[in-house]
Amino acid sequence: MSDRRIRHGIKLTRREMLRNTAWAGFGIWTLSQNAAGAPSRSPNEKLNIAGIGVGGQGAWNMGNCAGENVVALCDVDERRAKGSFERFPGAKKYRDFRKLLDEMGNQIDAVLVATPDHTHAPAALAAMAMGKHCYCEKPLAHTVGEVRRMIELASKNKLATQMGTQIHAGANYRRVVELVQSDAIGPVGEVHVWHPVSYGGDGRPKDTPPIPPELDWDLWLGPAPRRPYHPCYLPGTWRSWWDFGSGGLGDFGCHYMDLPFWALKLRHPAAVETEGPSLHPERTSPGLIVRYEFPARGDLPPVKMTWYDGGKRPGFLAERKIPPWGAAVLFIGQKGMLIADYGKHKLLPEDQYAGFPRPDPTIPDSIGHHAEWFQACKTGSPTTCHFDYSGTLAEAVLLGNVAHRVGKKLQWDHVHLKAVGCPEADPFIHKSYREGWKL
Repeated sequence: MSDRRIRHGIKLTRREMLRNTAWAGFGIWTLSQNAAGAPSRSPNEKLNIAGIGVGGQGAWNMGNCAGENVVALCDVDERRAKGSFERFPGAKKYRDFRKLLDEMGNQIDAVLVATPDHTHAPAALAAMAMGKHCYCEKPLAHTVGEVRRMIELASKNKLATQMGTQIHAGANYRRVVELVQSDAIGPVGEVHVWHPVSYGGDGRPKDTPPIPPELDWDLWLGPAPRRPYHPCYLPGTWRSWWDFGSGGLGDFGCHYMDLPFWALKLRHPAAVETEGPSLHPERTSPGLIVRYEFPARGDLPPVKMTWYDGGKRPGFLAERKIPPWGAAVLFIGQKGMLIADYGKHKLLPEDQYAGFPRPDPTIPDSIGHHAEWFQACKTGSPTTCHFDYSGTLAEAVLLGNVAHRVGKKLQWDHVHLKAVGCPEADPFIHKSYREGWKL
């Protein structure tokens, strides 16, 4: 990446101004024509969308954008991006999202970011600083500090946002939220969330195979420290490395903890601690237990929520006759329990709830996770996973990894983004970036 410092005494070109807008402070100032967000549109008028990270999950996301105008596509790996490139032959192709934004900034309304976690914030913040609406995959960013900046910039620039927790749009989650909030199981003070996902592994490989010609390795690394290329880092396996991903917690925590956050109106935890294997300096944990403590919210009682991954589950399932579903959310209330996954749910004990009169549906069906965002971009209507809601969820998820990496219980000051009395947590809340990539 070239030097982004402003050259004092030299009149900047429009392109240089655009570039500095995106990188010098992310939102300290923005282009005047986009200061309050991209222009609103008729609901029937198509958006001009740019995709950043368009292989794998990104390809699926872009497929959901096929009804809009996909005008630009960016990916550092031409092989992975081939499907999207072929599906949208009229879109301009890029490897570097910075060049895309420089050249196409005036032609796009919105961006969809589905890169690995470590480049979510650089791409999304650069686009949002230019007034572009943003859809970004979970867990929104790589650090708590990055997430907070995304929340604040989206609010400041009045942008339509959505985090990629697609199951939030499903009917099952809505019915669970209605049951919990109708007091079907009584006040809830305890939640258990588990998923079998496991990452981690040994240290860096010693061999240095050649970089595939279709991959720009330096751009793939982005803000992460330099290291030799190896196929053990990608695709997908980047989640096993602290420099790039967030382990099983980052992969599935936002999907499953979304349900208790929604149903119980959770926001910021007061304390977080973890249990699991010894910390590996470079690899994420193959299995964690994370314990969160949330304060009371109005009339709602405090909540203790526990996350389990790597095959771990609550030890009381058999004793309480709770079905050992492979991945689930278990609400424990004063009257009963409720277990749920993506597509089903059950009130427990079953004999107690036989013939239970379910509440009438009160949460409207979603028009579709991506469709919500398109409509919001055009009309200003709300999305259900806007960054203020989903970002707060992502902050809590990522705090579990912070607690694991410092090896102690965190008392969390969410206002100042500080672990009280724990300065060693700061580098994991606000990370360092490679030269030329500072936010």
